Amino acid sequence: MKYLLSLISIFIMANVALAQKELSYFLPDSVTYDSAIPTPESVIGHQVGEWHVTHDKLVYYMRAIAEASDRITIEETGVTYEDRPQLLLTITHPDNLANIDEIKSNHKQLTNPDKSSGLDIAQMPSVIMMGFSIHGNEPSGSNASMLTAYYLAAAQGQDIEDKLKNVVVLLDPSFNPDGLNRFATWANMHKSENLVTDPNDREFNEAWPGGRTNHYWFDMNRDWLPVQLAESQNRIAQFHAWKPNILTDHHEMGTNSTFFFQPGIPERTHPITPQKNQDLTGQIGEYHAEFLDRVGSLYYSKESFDDFYYGKGSTFPDVQGAIGILFEQASSRGHAQESVNGVLEFPFTIKNQFTASLSTLQAGYEMRGELLGFQRDFYKNSVNMASEANEQAWVVSDQDVSKLYRFAEMLDRHEIDVFKLAKNTNGFQTDNSYIIPMNQYQSRLIKAVFDVRTSFTDSLFYDVSAFNMGMSYNLNYKSLDKRSFNTGLLGEKFEISMRPEGNIKGGKSEYAYIMEWHDFYAPKALYKIQKAGLRTKVNTKEVILKDGTTLAIGSILIPVKQQEQTPIQIYQILEEAIEGSGVNIYSVRSGNTNGINLGSPSFESLNQPKVAMIIGDGISPYDAGEIWFLMDQHYEMPITKIDVNDFRRADLSRYNVLIMPNGWGYGSIGGQKNKIQQWAQNGGTIIAYKSAAKWLSDQKVTKVKFADNKPDTTGYESYEDLGNNRGAQVIGGAIFEVELDLSHPLTYGLKNEKMPVFRNSTLFMEKSNNQYANPVRYTQSPLMNGYISEENAEKLKGTSAVTVSRVGGGKVISFTDNTNFRAFWYGTNRLLMNAIFYGQTISGRAGE
Repeated sequence: MKYLLSLISIFIMANVALAQKELSYFLPDSVTYDSAIPTPESVIGHQVGEWHVTHDKLVYYMRAIAEASDRITIEETGVTYEDRPQLLLTITHPDNLANIDEIKSNHKQLTNPDKSSGLDIAQMPSVIMMGFSIHGNEPSGSNASMLTAYYLAAAQGQDIEDKLKNVVVLLDPSFNPDGLNRFATWANMHKSENLVTDPNDREFNEAWPGGRTNHYWFDMNRDWLPVQLAESQNRIAQFHAWKPNILTDHHEMGTNSTFFFQPGIPERTHPITPQKNQDLTGQIGEYHAEFLDRVGSLYYSKESFDDFYYGKGSTFPDVQGAIGILFEQASSRGHAQESVNGVLEFPFTIKNQFTASLSTLQAGYEMRGELLGFQRDFYKNSVNMASEANEQAWVVSDQDVSKLYRFAEMLDRHEIDVFKLAKNTNGFQTDNSYIIPMNQYQSRLIKAVFDVRTSFTDSLFYDVSAFNMGMSYNLNYKSLDKRSFNTGLLGEKFEISMRPEGNIKGGKSEYAYIMEWHDFYAPKALYKIQKAGLRTKVNTKEVILKDGTTLAIGSILIPVKQQEQTPIQIYQILEEAIEGSGVNIYSVRSGNTNGINLGSPSFESLNQPKVAMIIGDGISPYDAGEIWFLMDQHYEMPITKIDVNDFRRADLSRYNVLIMPNGWGYGSIGGQKNKIQQWAQNGGTIIAYKSAAKWLSDQKVTKVKFADNKPDTTGYESYEDLGNNRGAQVIGGAIFEVELDLSHPLTYGLKNEKMPVFRNSTLFMEKSNNQYANPVRYTQSPLMNGYISEENAEKLKGTSAVTVSRVGGGKVISFTDNTNFRAFWYGTNRLLMNAIFYGQTISGRAGE
């Protein structure tokens, strides 16, 4: 009996050991702590790592410790899409806090060569921004943030006093509050009292879409440069307000891994990043190694990840005179999970992240002079390089003034000065052009925004190989050299308040109105008009008004007499529809227009789109989320999200548009193929992306053909080159040129016969034998920016990017590429919106 009780006691103790760790497990034992500072347990009700901290508890703790400590101030920098607060703690010595505005101002002057030479950096603190868990299901970072805040607030002694006098820590406890809370709920709801470590347990296998992403299912660690998401915009404002010397980005990776810290693979660093940045990153890495050695943790560096795409948190600082540090901790994905290195406990993962915070603090303290000097020199050199460069300015223009505004807004968020063009130059007109001079402190970032390169020292990329923003917005842009540029071209400076305002030209009409379609927000206006119950038509031939104004194909006719509303009510509806956009509507008082008359059969009647989208297991949450975000945030259009597991029960007769995002999970609805096909035959429009288009082809719903993409297996290769050779055939993300049929409904609103598209797959769609079914095709030399292997480049040229198929009375519109990538591909968003609004008008004879 005693033996049995002993076994039970040992079993219980073992599970308790797995379940929780005392605060002393995490903290250095050589330091005493102020008892007046609340411990995490005293506020959140459990030990760190015993449960996954939910965001509300994390907020409670950060506010409690800020209130108790004279070393901390706290501010709410914004809210997420789910209205969770984003916090920033400023942690430093009380003497510094008393002069924090002056410290902040002086530090920012390091970016100004005219002032930075007069700064005594020997008397300035370094600034470290610590950011945790931008991927919500990589939670050890946010849980470690409580320990970091506690240590900085409660630790006593001369060592911490000296550090805090010489370092300002900006601590963001959760870069992704919504995702963190989603994952914490998942992990906690599946936790057993006697912890289950079997990787097959549901605790370690999240339900779709998982906690990695934000509310709209975006990977926010790709949005530092595009800044399209609210959370990113709130965060980047704080980054630029301070310009930290170091930014830490705490992540997790596979359970069987160890711990990674940068530098990454040296050959995969963006050429705009100075070598000194990588040297300092390596120097800081020595501190990480030393501190991780102390706690006995395994780690590695320089063998994984890269510093190429400036949209990542660990890479964006590299073009800001700062050092970005990526930490990747093996993930327990719950509370404790078996791994090749033994049972990986959640508290252990937290301890490593906390240890990395301490090593960063030590580096920021001891390398203070080097870091501040590097930042000052970075901006001095940037301005000098800009003054000597061939490109002295960039001019951008577009007929779509709303899209142009969003581009300027993005630059403005990065403190890049943008001006209206004061004089016509090089074919650019003052009414729809901006100019960005290179003689400003963010010149390297401007260079990155317009960067074009098609040759690389390494053919492998952790993320995209091209991110030219002029291309993603589909703008006309050109660099001006020293002979072409002068300051007289700089007009009024851009401000966020300069949002384009469309209007109704000609006032109230008793006859009809015609709305332009080329503005980015035209779909939003059209949906509001249709929602209000007004009948609408689209012209398939030009309309020329009596004053000579030409309205291109794709413009929207709103007749007055054929409506149930009064002329005054119609006018008010139209005013409200275009509010806050650059959309113009023209008042027409006679149907006797030139080109075609307003009663012409060349006008097609439009039905209001009723849109559904398939989501769930096997569907890319990124691709689906981008569509949801576009429809909800930009166009204020409802979109019904139907889970693949509920598709059998869904009543599709409620919708006339069905979007199938990219994904590998359509096999689960294979039995519903006839349901999809019948719905399309009855007049529905299916918009299918990438693998969804391939699935419809495989199921014989369409006759679209895809090229065989089997690799050449002849010959022999060294085993050590296996990963690299396979990786070289991946199109990780590059920009290509397509040619357009501008008379086709899918291209309405576009002006140029060619445009850039983003591609990150090796799915090649053959051209249809019906020459009208391929309105968007790759050119014969498609690569514009980024990496593609020679073999894939040969396969891609001349293939179809969009194919229209006829299915009975309906259509399937197949896309090989993501038109909505990461919310900053404004140029190709129009293809999706045209498919939604105008897919119904495409002639069956133009279908494959």
